[in-house]
Amino acid sequence: MKLKPIYLSFRGNKPIVTLTEEEAREFGVNIGDRIKIKYNDIEKNGIVSIVTKHVEDGMIGISDPLWSEFNFKENSEVTITLSGIPKSLVHIRAKLKGRKLSKSDIFEIVEDVGKGNLSDIEITSFVTTLHNQGGPTIEETYNLVMAMVENGKTLTFSDDNIVDKHSIGGIPGDKTSLLVVPIIAAAGITIPKTSSRAITSAAGTADRAETFMPVTINSEKMKEIVNKTNGCIVWGGSIDLAPADDIFIKVEYPISIDPMLLPSIMSKKKSVGSKHLLIDIPTGVGAKMKTIESSDALAKEFIELGKKIGIKTECIITKGDQPLGYAVGSGLEAKEALEVLMGRNVPDVIDKVLNVAGTLLEMAGKENGKELALDILRTGKAEKKFREIIECQGGNPNIKPEDIEIGEFKSEILSKEKGYVTSIECYKIITMAKFAGSPKNKKSGIIMNKKIGDSVEKGDILYTIYSDNIGKLELANKMADENYGIRISENKEMIIHKVKMSDENENDFVLER
Repeated sequence: MKLKPIYLSFRGNKPIVTLTEEEAREFGVNIGDRIKIKYNDIEKNGIVSIVTKHVEDGMIGISDPLWSEFNFKENSEVTITLSGIPKSLVHIRAKLKGRKLSKSDIFEIVEDVGKGNLSDIEITSFVTTLHNQGGPTIEETYNLVMAMVENGKTLTFSDDNIVDKHSIGGIPGDKTSLLVVPIIAAAGITIPKTSSRAITSAAGTADRAETFMPVTINSEKMKEIVNKTNGCIVWGGSIDLAPADDIFIKVEYPISIDPMLLPSIMSKKKSVGSKHLLIDIPTGVGAKMKTIESSDALAKEFIELGKKIGIKTECIITKGDQPLGYAVGSGLEAKEALEVLMGRNVPDVIDKVLNVAGTLLEMAGKENGKELALDILRTGKAEKKFREIIECQGGNPNIKPEDIEIGEFKSEILSKEKGYVTSIECYKIITMAKFAGSPKNKKSGIIMNKKIGDSVEKGDILYTIYSDNIGKLELANKMADENYGIRISENKEMIIHKVKMSDENENDFVLER
């Protein structure tokens, strides 16, 4: 069958082609089937999507990833033929049946994911199977890391004593990286920090850093910045490191599972040549990891995998039962981080930063790491280095905290009772900050006025919600009215609450692993 190609502007890397219902029926294909497109001497596979009609009959829509592979002339025609299923799909079906995947199986799956040869349904099937089978084995995890590294770019820097840190996330307000990176860089150690944007949180490190400077930077520019300043904070999605990982993340997010946690993190670190890596595992009722036991088990997996891929890995278990610092939301967190660099005392932020930075410094060969980190912070060397990085990444190195604007609309959430703050529901704080507009709107978020252990009088401000949009503020405020996310007790009692047997939903209990 010969058809005229038309350009489709689709986001993503999938090689999508569109046929009308009549064309698909005539050719004998359905949605998700593969066809081979041939033009002159070029042949490429495409995944079929069906539309009701094209601009005119006899056309085939070709998405951007495929279109760029051809050099179409005016009035070009392509020939389409049936294409077999990718070999990697055979391996995914084998995994569905419980078979352990070999190195070559995994490399073929990752290659097809990176090239866009697998549909979202097929990738989701693979990820869900890994989740249901308790995650990949350590050998499969190792092969996933190496396959994802091989299928993306790798970076080398003038100094090969590279350190890095990563938090598995789960608590709001964690602006640790904005302070750790300049401390480490100011000590003369290389830390090329690639960071994510928010997925489930109110702000990712890349969102916070974007308040100060561009973070969408290509790999060559990143190398230039790091070689000049020893550090950077850039969005990992812009430098094509382990691109298959970004695709896995996109299918994991809607179904809230994360079986690729270890290979996802470690592939990115391996791609930038990390020699020393510190994993931060926030733990507590409001965090991803609920118990110290589960966090310790995860830490051992990271350390074992690090040995296999040649990265000296250490882990720290940190408190994850409440927001870190007082600011939640990309711009507000950036402002608080800058204030700490300039001398403001935010005790929990400073304590965590010094422990993380101190551990990294000692892993890189420095003595008395925590004391050295404190000296770099107190003497202003960290602030100076941070402003140097800002300038190299194209931001304003003279930015002041007051230059970071806060939303003009605000809502103060008041306590309905007297007592002590005994717990904070981090998920609800994150959700309210997102309702207010964070992370996209840098002016939106939450400032905590009370934290765990603080005494509260009736009518005291628990937290203040800020937004640049009155409608979004009302959404966040409505959630706060329904359940403001902070538990207050008359005294600092040990009992949280009593649980009584109920006839309702007695069969709906699910144990979270």
